[in-house]
This record gives sequence, structure tokens and C-alpha cells, in this order.
Amino acid sequence: MTRAAPLIHLTRLPRAGQYALLLAGLFMYGLSLRLMLNAGVGVSPWDVFHVGVTRHLPVTVGMVSIGSGLLLLGYTALVLREKFGPGTLLNILLIGVVMDLLATVVPHPAQPPVQWAQFLLGVLLLGLATGAYVGAGLGAGPRDSLMLGLHRVYGWPVARIRTAVEVVVLLAGVLLGGPAGWGTLAFALLVGHSVSVGLRLFGLGPEKPQRGLGARPS
Repeated sequence: MTRAAPLIHLTRLPRAGQYALLLAGLFMYGLSLRLMLNAGVGVSPWDVFHVGVTRHLPVTVGMVSIGSGLLLLGYTALVLREKFGPGTLLNILLIGVVMDLLATVVPHPAQPPVQWAQFLLGVLLLGLATGAYVGAGLGAGPRDSLMLGLHRVYGWPVARIRTAVEVVVLLAGVLLGGPAGWGTLAFALLVGHSVSVGLRLFGLGPEKPQRGLGARPS
């Protein structure tokens, strides 16, 4: 079967194009998280934790996302000696800012069919956003950097690191009162497929190196 042509030929992008693609991807990523959060059926493990923290501190979910990203970056850079790029810092700052800016713009649907439609739109958009931000090739996100650093230093499989980290984060978020729900399970089952589609749209299939991607696009 002939493979579909990528949406954008990444090797032809000038530097300004890389940054434009990165910014577009990060905006879409923040929007996707806000769509899922406002849908009210559950969110990703990291956002269960982020929202859980807001139950106890006078901060927004975007601020918690930025704070946790900076802490992870500090650990991976200073302890694991993992390199990072400008895209890493922009990832930390912009996704949280976009989530907060869109808090009152994105609807809070009340009917379950609409809630799930909005949630699934968020999952789909997250995959496209991942393809864009990874395709820019300007640095992994802080959570990706953590997994890559642990893999490089200790030799643990990336898939196991991802699972362990997200289980711990999810449990911590639940204990803090974060919004775990059926959507959290749906996210776990669907996000891999969504990201795979997004990567392929930008010509980043499994046979090609995925620049800036560890195990989770955030």
C-alpha cells in the first residue's frame, strides 16, 4: 500500500518555519488539553495531577503545568545531564499559558454525548499537535526529556519508564483530588493511535527518527 505524502516536508523548512511549526503545535497542544479538561469526563494522568494540585494551592492548572515542567527540566538537566533545546523551554511555558487563556473560551458541555465529542476532539488534536511540535525538531518536552534521561543513564526501557511515571503521577493526582474518570482510561487507550497519526502526517513514521520525541509528547 502506498503511504500518504506527509502534510509538510520537514527537511525543507527554514529555521523560521521550524519555530512557526513549533508554536502552532504548542498552541494546538494547549488547546487539546483544555478541550479534554473542560469536557469533564477525565483527563490525562499528568493533568489529573496538575488539577489535583490546584485543589490545595491558589494557582491555575496552567501555572502548575509550568511549575512541574520547570522542576522536571531542572532534574533532567542538572542530575541526568540531559540536553535540551529552545523548544523545551517554549513547551514548558506556552502550553500552560494557552491552557489558562482558553479556560473560559472553551465550552463546558453538560450533556454526555457533547462532552465525549469534545474530549475525543481533544485527543485527536493532541496527535496533530504532537506531529507539529516534534517535527519542528527544536527540543523534547520536559516529560520526554525525563524519560530519555532515565533511559540513557539507567538503561531502562522507555515504555516501562513512561508507564511507571504516569502511574505514579496518576495516583498522586487522585490522592490530591484530581479529575480522574472514564476519559482518563480512554486517553490511555487512544493517545498512542492519535500521536501515531499525527507523526505520520508530518512524515515521522516508526521507520524515521522522531526528532525531539521520547515517549510522551508534552
